[in-house]
Amino acid sequence: MFYWILLALAIVAEITGTLSMKWASVTGSHSGYILMLSMIALSYIFLSFAVKKIALGVAYALWEGIGILLITLFSVMLFDESLSAMKIAGLTTLVAGIILIKSGTRKPAKPRGEVSHATV
Repeated sequence: MFYWILLALAIVAEITGTLSMKWASVTGSHSGYILMLSMIALSYIFLSFAVKKIALGVAYALWEGIGILLITLFSVMLFDESLSAMKIAGLTTLVAGIILIKSGTRKPAKPRGEVSHATV
């Protein structure tokens, strides 16, 4: 569970960093660029810890996919960007891809006699 929380924090940091980049370019604020740099760096740090226990393909797909989805939605709400039918189709395809990647990932089988760390 801890590693999924790290992945969620990585996603939040990525979204914050990317949105602050747009905010900085619109307002001309240097603080937005500083926030962008720190949040993107923090996002990669959280992601690097999350992949210790989460399959890389799953973690990266969720990190990028959920990030793209929420960044697009926040951009529409905060920066009045358009949301065309093609963008909606692309986001729908993205979500379907994330679901397929996540559902197609199997947990490795434990060798017989191995004790789970959760019970120790």
